[in-house]
Order: sequence, then C-alpha cells, then structure tokens
Amino acid sequence: MAVQFRDYYETLGVSKTATEDEIRSAFRKLARKYHPDVAKDKKTAEEKFKQINEAYEVLSDPDKRRKYDELGANWNQPGGFQPPPGWGGGAQPGGGYQWTGTDGGVEFEFGGTGFSDFFEAFFGGGRGRSAFGGFGGRTATAERGSDVEADIMVTLEEALHGSTRQVSLRRGGSNKVETYQVKIPRGVHEGQRIRLAGQGEAGAGGGKSGDLFLRVRLAKHPDFALEGSDPIHEIKIEPWQAVLGDELEVPTLEGNVRLKLPPGTQGGQRFRLRGRGLPNANGTRGDLYVITQIRVPKKLGESERAIWQQLAQLHGK
Repeated sequence: MAVQFRDYYETLGVSKTATEDEIRSAFRKLARKYHPDVAKDKKTAEEKFKQINEAYEVLSDPDKRRKYDELGANWNQPGGFQPPPGWGGGAQPGGGYQWTGTDGGVEFEFGGTGFSDFFEAFFGGGRGRSAFGGFGGRTATAERGSDVEADIMVTLEEALHGSTRQVSLRRGGSNKVETYQVKIPRGVHEGQRIRLAGQGEAGAGGGKSGDLFLRVRLAKHPDFALEGSDPIHEIKIEPWQAVLGDELEVPTLEGNVRLKLPPGTQGGQRFRLRGRGLPNANGTRGDLYVITQIRVPKKLGESERAIWQQLAQLHGK
C-alpha cells in the first residue's frame, strides 16, 4: 500500500527554496500559535503541533532535508507515492504506521505516537528486531519473538512533569485494536526507550513474546533549544539595555520569570537560571541558560543618527 506523502514545506508555509532562518522563523511562529499549553482548542492544536514539529524535524536538518527533497521529486506520479523496495512500510487509515518484520513476521500498526507513517518510513529510527530472532524460517524449537520499536514524540513539558499517553497497536491478521496507557517518566531524555514487556512479536514453539519499545524523540520547542537537561533561550535586547542594564521577562517551561541584566551586558553573554531545566537521572534539575543577542537598528531617523554620532564623537570617532 502506498505511503501518503507529507508536504512539509506546505505545513510550515514556506517555499522549497526557503533558507534555514526562514524555516526556523516559520516554525517558531506556528509552534507558538498551536502549542497545546496556550491554544483554546487543545485537541486540534495538539495534532497541528505534532505536524509542525515533524515538518521542522526534517527541514531543519540538512541531511534529512536533502533526502526529503529527493524523495519528493516524483511523489505525485500516477498511482500515488510509493516507498522504495524493502522499506516494508505502508499508510494505514487514520495515519497509523504498519511495520512488517524482516522475516515475514507479524505486522504492527501504531497510533498515538505523534509521528506519521511517512516520517516513520523514511526518517524514523527504524524498526528493531530481537537478537534472538532468526532470519530464516521458524524452527520447531522454542524461539523468542522479535522486539518491535516505534518512535514517540514527547514535549519538553511532558519530559519535565511526566505524563501518561494512550498508544494503539493492531497486529497483522487481526481487527482488534489494543490500547495501552504508556507512562512517560519524568526526566525522560532523547533516545530513551520505554519498554512494554511481552507486547512485541509472538514467540514460536512455546517461546516468549518479544517486547515493544517506544523510542523517545523530544519535540522541538519554539522558545528553547536543548543541551542535555539544560534549555537554552536566546533573547534579543536593545543596545541601550545592554549599556544601561534592565530587567526582562523571560520564558521558562513553568512560566515567565524576571531576569536582571547588569550594565555592560555583552552580546552572546549567558545568564544561568539554576534549577529551571529538565530533571537529571540523579533527581536534580538542569539549568536554563539565557543568551543575549544585541539588536542593532537597521534604519535610523535623523535625530537618532545624530545621537549615535554624538556618542561616536565622545569616544573619539
């Protein structure tokens, strides 16, 4: 079955020739608008936020963007978009993703993970298999079933507080949809795997079933980059704020706080807000870093230019 192509440029509202800055700006604008914590219609906003995040995940990465552009060159040919041979993925009703085991085993269809079938097929981490699974036919001896992996999108707010998510799973040859309440632990980090024991491929010859692993992919945030457990926020300040000092309101994952800028603040200076980051493995929390960028005016009126000239003269220019 053909995979439904996702037009990531259309999702972000940018052209195919958009620069990195244009893509970043479009993402931040849309992500702030549809962030579930601020939108009135949270259900609609949550789905839109995931689509925006998925698009930015691909287009903000040069290698993924190049691969996407190559895949999308002939996507609208008669018969619909088809993945290359060997990918083993297919679109499912409702935007799920179907995975077929490499040994012709059971198929799995996921829902509620936050990623589309298109992303999973071409940009996901791949579907792992158990080290105990054989690549040939099934034997008469007990054989453990293959492990199965899927990506799950987790927001920074979920990583901070923890949450519970509902994930659906349908096994090939069955019309039954299984639902699981998956606990997202507080302090979960990028790449961490959440294990659902015994929910992978069934074993053969009386062997145990494999496990289902959900691999965490932290959602991009409009206001923060992330270094380990430390969120990074860049803030633009005016030249006079840098020179004279000021008090600013800056965002955190738990609301806005006040930050005091000292006189003589430099561009690129980092200010540390202790304990405002994500939880670490040892139970402590990381820190939030605010990095200043001085906004230089591009256009000056006559009176403004005169003032800058006076400052230059005072400094012997």
